[in-house]
Amino acid sequence: MVVLFPVYWMVLGTFQPENDSLVWPPPMFFEGFNLGAVTSIFRDLPLASWMFHSIEVSAVTVSVTMVLVIPGAFLLSQLRWRGRGAFGLLMLSTQVMPGAMIIVPELEWYRTLNWTNNLLALGLVYAAFSVPLGSWILKTAFDRVPNEIIDAGFVDGCTQLGTLRWVLLPLARSALVAALVVAFLASWNDYLFASAFITKRGLYTAGLGMAELIGAGYEAITAGLIFSVLPVGLFMLVQRHIVRGLMAGALK
Repeated sequence: MVVLFPVYWMVLGTFQPENDSLVWPPPMFFEGFNLGAVTSIFRDLPLASWMFHSIEVSAVTVSVTMVLVIPGAFLLSQLRWRGRGAFGLLMLSTQVMPGAMIIVPELEWYRTLNWTNNLLALGLVYAAFSVPLGSWILKTAFDRVPNEIIDAGFVDGCTQLGTLRWVLLPLARSALVAALVVAFLASWNDYLFASAFITKRGLYTAGLGMAELIGAGYEAITAGLIFSVLPVGLFMLVQRHIVRGLMAGALK
């Protein structure tokens, strides 16, 4: 209930008349109903287009993350090679680096490649941050698979890739879901990189578009927030997998 209350409060502020929302003490239940805020933001702003852009960017991020974290986690967990541990720690250390620290050189590099105002390129930026964390999450899940099960796969005739496909991935699907959902939410919620790489209003993502609602009134702000937090519903649906994935490897 504590988690859902802010969502309820946004719904209440959106669909009841603004005069009812701004009184003190504010009403805890609907005392009227008004669709004006929702219709106005879709009429006055290209909100649907902005949300579609966010979905597009997030889809690129999730797709690239999924393609890279599976072999990356397999290399770190199951294959033996010199420097494996140091490389894994170096990769994980990138997560403690603030984005503001590298945004300027990365922006200059993208300008050189003429990749600014490009939603696909923006998705690749987010993937660069999501792949190290996702690989580590999946690696710890692979580490928890007993060696006896992996050996049984080899006895049944699986190659190393076959073991990955038929043994490791089915047992670590919760961790894979966790990695992909974390990548999706990180790309959807970002404002810093989107504001630097996307300057054309017609290419705004939802996060950039929400900034234009400042000063538009209480109802308009809460209505925009409702649509911007829709992925929270996805998080709630798969939170069991996320918790399992993030805790993978914490216990032996």
